[in-house]
Amino acid sequence: MDYDLGIINVLRRLIGYFQTEPLQVAFELLVIAFVVTMILRFLRGTRGARVVKGLALVLVVGTVGIQLLAGEDSLSRLRLLYDSFLTLASVMLVVVFAPELRRAFMRLGEASFFTQGGVRRARVVEEIVAAIQYLSRNKIGALVAIERQVGLRGIVEVGTRLDAELSASLLNTIFWPGSALHDLGVVIQGDRVIAAGVQFPLSEREDLPRELGSRHRAAIGLSEEADALILVVSEETGTISVAERGVLRRNLTIDDLRPELNHAFGQLTLSESERSTTTTDTPLAGKG
Repeated sequence: MDYDLGIINVLRRLIGYFQTEPLQVAFELLVIAFVVTMILRFLRGTRGARVVKGLALVLVVGTVGIQLLAGEDSLSRLRLLYDSFLTLASVMLVVVFAPELRRAFMRLGEASFFTQGGVRRARVVEEIVAAIQYLSRNKIGALVAIERQVGLRGIVEVGTRLDAELSASLLNTIFWPGSALHDLGVVIQGDRVIAAGVQFPLSEREDLPRELGSRHRAAIGLSEEADALILVVSEETGTISVAERGVLRRNLTIDDLRPELNHAFGQLTLSESERSTTTTDTPLAGKG
């Protein structure tokens, strides 16, 4: 009987909210739904996702079992225990989600609210495609991050600052075996190569295939912390991969890569006449 009364009281309260302040309730529900969706998207593919699922289950069971089905004055001890658990869980979440919180604050602090202006995006895309095609054909390992809205200043500072105009020749020179900067990553911002020899953070995920090398793990790791598009060329096989938002897509062709870059730079593909003016097999600058 008490359970029925508890459910009825909750339903009456909800109906009363919608009757008295329908616009405010609808707005609040939309805000809550938006926040929950953004949190789930941010945690997707991370170890924190499993924690969220477990916590959500506990909250649903606790809320339904104690708050809804119980009467006003019943189960007081369980209510006290439940409230204490929520307080303790709030503190524990700060510890458990420390890496995710660090990434979130990094995105807020470094986010660029203005897009790069005056960049010849289509030409930049073709220069990158030319370099990746050359590196892939010759099985030269490469790791390239294309900065978008989230700044990469934190990792650029520990690399070698270049701030040079982007070209396929420059990328090929950097990644040529024997170069002092070929082992680590390159960061591209707009139409410029900002830095080379940059150490990308390695992914800590345990579900990655064992055959992935350090370049691929570094690409995934950076894509988990920023919205950059990371390109990888395997030194062993010459295969091309793209990492974005913690997802690695492998065995891409040049035809697959060009739309990815166009989407990253927000530019349509060059026409065939324009594309023919860009060399696809750019000779290695400084070779020999």
